[in-house]
Amino acid sequence: MLENDISYIVRGAVFTVYNKLGPGLYESVYQAILKYELEKTGLEVKSEVPVPVIYDGIKHEFGFRTDLLVNDKVIIELKSV
Repeated sequence: MLENDISYIVRGAVFTVYNKLGPGLYESVYQAILKYELEKTGLEVKSEVPVPVIYDGIKHEFGFRTDLLVNDKVIIELKSV
């Protein structure tokens, strides 16, 4: 599956989650429910995947983590206000 196909499914799932839950919840709630919605579609979803920074050929671990990684191709970074 191509990245554009995955992003189309992700956008639909985001709208579904938002329409059902509404605004104002913690990011962790949206993350868990979005992961659930995406997995229902058959996508492989990983949470809190570490992302190293490679500088000058050296791998540095700074504690960066993606919120969700879908099919090892699409990174989702959630924000909630």
